[in-house]
Amino acid sequence: MSVHISAKPGEIAPVVLMPGDPLRAKFIGEKFLENASLVSQTRGIFFYTGTYKGKQITVGASGMGCPSIGIYSFELFSEYGVESITRIGTCGAYTTDLRLFDLVNVESACSESTYAQCAFNIKDDKIPHQGSMYDRINQVAASKQITLQTGPIHSSDVFYRAETDIPALAQKYNCAAVEMEAFALFANAKYLKKSAATLLTVSDVIPTREHISADQREKSLEKMILLALDAAVK
Repeated sequence: MSVHISAKPGEIAPVVLMPGDPLRAKFIGEKFLENASLVSQTRGIFFYTGTYKGKQITVGASGMGCPSIGIYSFELFSEYGVESITRIGTCGAYTTDLRLFDLVNVESACSESTYAQCAFNIKDDKIPHQGSMYDRINQVAASKQITLQTGPIHSSDVFYRAETDIPALAQKYNCAAVEMEAFALFANAKYLKKSAATLLTVSDVIPTREHISADQREKSLEKMILLALDAAVK
């Protein structure tokens, strides 16, 4: 057990998929994993461990924002021996070049967050994916003829802001989309020398105000989920 995860030693797999929403983690664990067991539900954050195509996988939620995923992913890496975490989540598109339900494999995350500097004295405001999972996602997508967008994204510390323009940092790095967690996940993996990737589904197109429903966010992201699972067992 760790401070925030109540799973026992050996109940967390070396490879973890991490949606933000606890109910999405529950949905994935119960629908896509064989012989899935609920191994932690502290603070209502569900972790399920089971098998997919014969390989042990854990699915667990991160909550929202860099501090939350920072806590859960650090404990998974450092206390449960996890080697690879793939965040599977949603993002808002800054551009109409992206459409609802498009998939984005994140090459790097930029952020105004002080998370990396405060935690590890990493002063960079842009941190790349870590390890091999990014490439494995690209390879599996190509083999299944799934179209992926790749590139940098903005990991914002805020969801609501007074200014309506694209933030300066996102413009600096030509970020096509925004979410709230990848930067901290990549920082933890960089510091601990682990693997980390982020695969996102576009849930909002900010310029047009198009968006998918809350129920769709929880249950209608199957293409992303299956791609991440297949890459995890590749």
